[in-house]
Amino acid sequence: MRYKKIIIAICMVQAIMADAQKQNYPLADFRNPLDIPILLAGNFGECRPNHFHSGIDIKTNGEENLPVYAIADGYVSRIKMEAGGFGHALYITHPNGYTSLYAHLNDFAPAIQRFVKTTQYKTESWTMDVQLTASQFPVKKGQLIAWSGNTGGSTAPHLHLEIRDSKTEHPLNPQLFGFDIKDDIAPLPTQIALYDMRTSIYQQTPQIAKLKKKEGVYMADTILCNAPLAGIGVNVNDYMNGSDNTLTFYTADIYLDSVKQGTITLDDIGYDVTRYLHAHIDYKTKKQTGEWIQLMYQLRGNALDGIYKWTGNKGILDIADKKTHRINIALTDANRNTANIFLYIRAATDTTASICKSNIFKVNEVNQFEHPNVIIKLNDKALYDDVCFGFAAVKDASGYSDRYRLGDVYVPVHSYFDISIKPNKAIPFALKDKIALVYSDGKDETGKAAMLDNGWYKASVRNMGEYRLVADTTAPVIKPMQKQNAILSKAKRMSFTIKDNITSVKKYRGELDGKWICIEQHGSQYFYTFDEHCPKGKHTLVLTATDENGNTSKLIYNFSR
Repeated sequence: MRYKKIIIAICMVQAIMADAQKQNYPLADFRNPLDIPILLAGNFGECRPNHFHSGIDIKTNGEENLPVYAIADGYVSRIKMEAGGFGHALYITHPNGYTSLYAHLNDFAPAIQRFVKTTQYKTESWTMDVQLTASQFPVKKGQLIAWSGNTGGSTAPHLHLEIRDSKTEHPLNPQLFGFDIKDDIAPLPTQIALYDMRTSIYQQTPQIAKLKKKEGVYMADTILCNAPLAGIGVNVNDYMNGSDNTLTFYTADIYLDSVKQGTITLDDIGYDVTRYLHAHIDYKTKKQTGEWIQLMYQLRGNALDGIYKWTGNKGILDIADKKTHRINIALTDANRNTANIFLYIRAATDTTASICKSNIFKVNEVNQFEHPNVIIKLNDKALYDDVCFGFAAVKDASGYSDRYRLGDVYVPVHSYFDISIKPNKAIPFALKDKIALVYSDGKDETGKAAMLDNGWYKASVRNMGEYRLVADTTAPVIKPMQKQNAILSKAKRMSFTIKDNITSVKKYRGELDGKWICIEQHGSQYFYTFDEHCPKGKHTLVLTATDENGNTSKLIYNFSR
């Protein structure tokens, strides 16, 4: 009973704010892009590796090739084809000031598909990103525009739908536009995390408390907090009717002793700031445990100001008086289902902050580290919090430099930074343009071409961890998925894999009987769908692939149809 008045007051404020926010968006302009009810596999603002999810993922019953329709009148303004990311994607600009994006498609409507194919053969490139005029492909609400698929970075069949502000191109929360999405399930918080604001988030392990539902709210035992200034994090998932996929909340309201500290609203996140996801979560804990803990305060290097509205000190809670304080966090989804967290915290009598015993990289400042054989420089936007920067050099005779451990893999970096490494031995002239920088996070290795600059090899990178120089002289390996001289008269397509041992495949080209053909890429899979460019008879396909260091391989593949 003691929580009811507080909960009622909070819910009234949330309802008023939700109405005000939804009034800014048209609620009847857009229709369902599919013929089936909308069930979500992912929602807007959901935490994903390196970014916030920028739309809604609509389930397609585990199938591909469901018809996709324009959600409103407009015109096709952009078509994009890429191996990762959105895969096959189509953009429609609407007269109401919004643009809709449909991604991971298999094919487009016939007229659009013909245009795509003509463009690809004209440019001799499967990848494309073309802007269109209003007169080329006008569409009506409900008009067939494509078929759903599983292309690009998709891992299962679904339709990714975005609604963007046409002027700013910012993705907006589609659930604010009146789509019929049944959801009466409130968010489910499972853990609360407390952070010592006197020290960097990367130099501490948070105090974790499990939440239990009691009297209609989520509670934890009183926590003796190891800090006079505390930050809160929440591990929370949301769900909807008919789907077991995990989603995220829409708003979070934070209160200290019934005084509102601020609100987090996931309604407008531009692509230029989406990487600040790393500052919105406890990145270190995510890397160590896999848990997504979302911070209810703003790190000093977090420039994602658009989703935060603070009345207090950016969510930092002052409990230095060592009294017991009540924390309330109200988590609401886009359908106004709310979960309330209540807990009590008190600062411990004597606590000391963690002290960095090595180099400190300061947030919001330019930071540089120089060693006789390695140099790095980070700009003032690279870090989200202070970093205790560690360095170690390990002798390595297998490559062309020692192994250099730069910082900690549990520390994210926002912007690219240059790393320069001096070789530890003479490099033969023939190999000077064949040097790669190899990165290791302790589990996996990736490489990229390094450029020679005044005796040093330089590359632009975005991660802390271990780096070394190696020679890259091995060309990509091309393997056909069919036997040589196969008869493919009944096949719809032929497939190949192209893989490189160190860097990535920079470019590839396929020629059928001496003429370019459109070979599509999906990860390391490459395939050609038989069409009018491959009539019946004997044929020779020449497929070449080149990696970042200029190593090229060629496959001559003979077949008949």
